[in-house]
Amino acid sequence: MRFIKNYRGKVCGTLLGLFFFASTLQAQRAGVVNPGNVRDVKITGNLLTINTENAFIQITVYTPSIVRVRMDKAPLQRDFSYAVVGSPQQTRMATNQTSNEIVLTTDSLKVMIKKQPFSVSFQTLSGEVINEEEPGLNTSWIGEEVTAYRHMQDGERFVGLGEKTGPLDRKGNGYTNWNSDVYGYNAYQDPLYSTIPFYIGIHHNINYGIFLDNTFQTDFNFGASNNRFSSFAARGGEMNYYFIYHKRVADIISSYTFLTGRMKMPPLWSLGYQQSRYTYYPDTEVYRIAQTLREKRIPADGITLDIHYMDRYQLFTWDKARFPDPPKMTQKLKDMGFRTTVIVDPGIKVEKGALAFERGLKESVYLKYPDGQYYTGEVWPGWCYFTDFTSEKGRAFWRKEVKFFADNGVSGIWNDMNEIATWGQKMPSNVLFDFDGKSTTHLQAHNVYGLEMIRSSYEGAKAASLERPFILTRSGYSGLQRYAAIWTGDNRSEDEHMLLGIRLMSSLGLSGVPFTGMDVGGFIGSPSQALFTRWMQVGAFSPYFRNHSAVNTKANEPWAYGEEVLDISRNYVNLRYRLLPYLYSTFYEATQNGLPVVRSLAIDYTFDPNIYNGDYNNQYFFGKAFLVTPFASDKTFGTVYLPESGMYDFYTDSVQKIGKQILSVSEKKLPLFVKGSSIIPMQSLVQYTAQKPIDTLYLHVYKGTASNSFTYYEDDGTSFLYEKGAYFKRNIVYDPSGNSIRFDKVEGSFNSKFRFIKMVLHGFEPAVGVASNGSSLKVSAERFSFINGFGAGEEESSNVQTVVLPNGSNAFSVTVQ
Repeated sequence: MRFIKNYRGKVCGTLLGLFFFASTLQAQRAGVVNPGNVRDVKITGNLLTINTENAFIQITVYTPSIVRVRMDKAPLQRDFSYAVVGSPQQTRMATNQTSNEIVLTTDSLKVMIKKQPFSVSFQTLSGEVINEEEPGLNTSWIGEEVTAYRHMQDGERFVGLGEKTGPLDRKGNGYTNWNSDVYGYNAYQDPLYSTIPFYIGIHHNINYGIFLDNTFQTDFNFGASNNRFSSFAARGGEMNYYFIYHKRVADIISSYTFLTGRMKMPPLWSLGYQQSRYTYYPDTEVYRIAQTLREKRIPADGITLDIHYMDRYQLFTWDKARFPDPPKMTQKLKDMGFRTTVIVDPGIKVEKGALAFERGLKESVYLKYPDGQYYTGEVWPGWCYFTDFTSEKGRAFWRKEVKFFADNGVSGIWNDMNEIATWGQKMPSNVLFDFDGKSTTHLQAHNVYGLEMIRSSYEGAKAASLERPFILTRSGYSGLQRYAAIWTGDNRSEDEHMLLGIRLMSSLGLSGVPFTGMDVGGFIGSPSQALFTRWMQVGAFSPYFRNHSAVNTKANEPWAYGEEVLDISRNYVNLRYRLLPYLYSTFYEATQNGLPVVRSLAIDYTFDPNIYNGDYNNQYFFGKAFLVTPFASDKTFGTVYLPESGMYDFYTDSVQKIGKQILSVSEKKLPLFVKGSSIIPMQSLVQYTAQKPIDTLYLHVYKGTASNSFTYYEDDGTSFLYEKGAYFKRNIVYDPSGNSIRFDKVEGSFNSKFRFIKMVLHGFEPAVGVASNGSSLKVSAERFSFINGFGAGEEESSNVQTVVLPNGSNAFSVTVQ
């Protein structure tokens, strides 16, 4: 019987082999090419080199949690990436090879490589499947297009992929990455302006990330039009992806940003309120806007100029009739506490004698056709040439040109139309790009063009000034966070677009981009009073807070909607400025671990099915502490989902239960909650970030059941001296078991602007006493409100206890008894 069983097994194996061979032959005849069987394997350190019947493959262990897979039908070419700046780390790895498979094991995961035919899957150390290829499909080519087919697990969810419309869970949908100029896009349009081919898969209490580093058009399918697989594909180039596995989504984001880089500390002024319009001119109008902001006591730090500041839209010029003395204007604005940001597009007008245009011609930096003729596209100035930012020569030219802005006192550069956008939106495929020494066509360079433009703008602005540059972009590719903030483009003045903008920022945050924003009030159209009010409230809880609107729309300044709207808007701008110590410290965290400022609930509550309910997709955390739950402006009631118990109503300190809550929604208040055990540093109100607050830091501590820590961070807000240790950093830890707050020793050489700390205790029982390192401190009971202007009703305030102590540099602890 044993012989018969073995014989049957051999027969079945032979039949299956013949079936696979026949299927493969049929597929290849139909134009589908699979890698086929493994022919030889070479292991060199953490690099596995595999040749198969139809493919050349490299598998590299970057870290214990990151594995890279490269494959192509032809021998692999140079290893080059505009996105990846992280390099393989020395990693302990075990390899076990048999005639049928190869197993790579790190201290975090196992990589299972089948030989007949070649396929790769990833498992936990205990053998649970994290992600695997779909049997029978695996990875294959149809012409130049290459697709990786992954087995879709039961109940699998997919989040991220950058600036993508749709729900938080992308299951059942498909997406394309091709940077596009999409004026007034609808709430389900795809693609939009930027490309971040990185997503996170979630199933069975397991999560993983996949980053497809390929700049051709890429397509992602999460079960759209099929129920068998998810897939990711590129229209050309290699199959080149990084697989990331961690137990927490936060760590997946950190590993992804280890690969693609993290932002530098932004200039503090860029976190303030920015007033913009298409367009403010002449300079007297700019002065009027600035003066009105100050007169009406609306804190603000920036005024942005759109294309009409230029002379007939020619780059690196000013319209001298409208702006006769730009350095004088920008200096006067700076004296009032305003920084100036100006727009710049990539197209340089074809105009004989124009200085920048002629310099570009002389240095031969413009894009060309294969026959050597310059590519010409039409944009705002008319017919334009375009700098090749994929060449070092082109980037060097641009770096020198943007010195023009620093020379004129400009602090921020807003990079627009960098998809590349031209009238007609059909840039020819045969336009050639240098691609850093390996000439290629528009098909491969398109998606990375915006990234290299903002890189050039950042590097040029940094070289021209001792101050940190502020760069804003509409387009980009993975790694854009190293150089710029991104906003969500030409949105519309509709509730649907306000809520869509929130989801876009959340998705960008899941994809490693912390500094995000949207045009508050909507760029196209004129919002209602209620919508403008709600949008200003949401804007105050956005990383980049810019009010912007188009020509031929109603004036969009806060005072344009009447006194009540002005009062409410001012309340939330005031709150934003009081929260700057919290926000700045949150940005510091982003520079260290890549975690965003706008945080999808999928980061901390990954396996809670309720957060994927469409009713709650607009909720997000602002840093670690605040749960923001916005609603459309016409709603009077709404439902929120609180993912844990013990959260506080921000306005009243009432403690909430876990789960669904039905709220009465007021135009005057943005529904906000604070997580228990939170630590929130705040300051006194200022009118701009360069204005010094009073010398007391307000530290709000919320009683909770879990330990929590917060890294408070401070520096000069303008220079790069923090990179040499000129910062003030302190870890603050709340321990609920002993009702204690521990202040670790200060790190860094920077002197804090705050001499005292006023601790504000929320939710604590009336204290018998408070002690710091054994010494008793005076406790005061106060009635406290974060928001003014609602009247004297107790529903907008709470009872707190306060303690004042010196902000020394040594470690100390405070115990509430």
